[in-house]
Amino acid sequence: MNGLEDGPARRSPHRIVTAEGLAPPVGFAHAVVAAPGRTVYLGGQAAQGPDGVVTGTTMAEQFDVAAGNLVTALRAAGGEPEHLVSLQVFTTSAAAYRAALSELGATYRRHFGRHYVATALFEVAGLFDPNARVELLGIAVIPDQHHPEEPP
Repeated sequence: MNGLEDGPARRSPHRIVTAEGLAPPVGFAHAVVAAPGRTVYLGGQAAQGPDGVVTGTTMAEQFDVAAGNLVTALRAAGGEPEHLVSLQVFTTSAAAYRAALSELGATYRRHFGRHYVATALFEVAGLFDPNARVELLGIAVIPDQHHPEEPP
């Protein structure tokens, strides 16, 4: 992929809700009604490589690595990107995040597809690793039918 392509076209098993009377959501959902299933709470993921060192210097580069790390953790728990229901983005600079929205949108779609979840952006004074500019925290619900071999 060249970074401009959308991720896999998978349909979410969850119901995306757009609330009347609110501004139209762009790149996020007002609400997500999760299908019955197993909830997965994903730990915060920054742009750390396997050696624990933060890679990338720009917001977009770090978001790309952090999103890949989040998807890797989700898959390790038996889920897929379409199972995400909530995403919290912590950044050390909301202004830098807004300035990179075009690149970030393409990167988001490459990792998560066009599945937009309930999302919030928080500007924070710092992250655990002082070199990190962005950290992602997610919640996913893997529908019951995803693993029919497991008892309800």
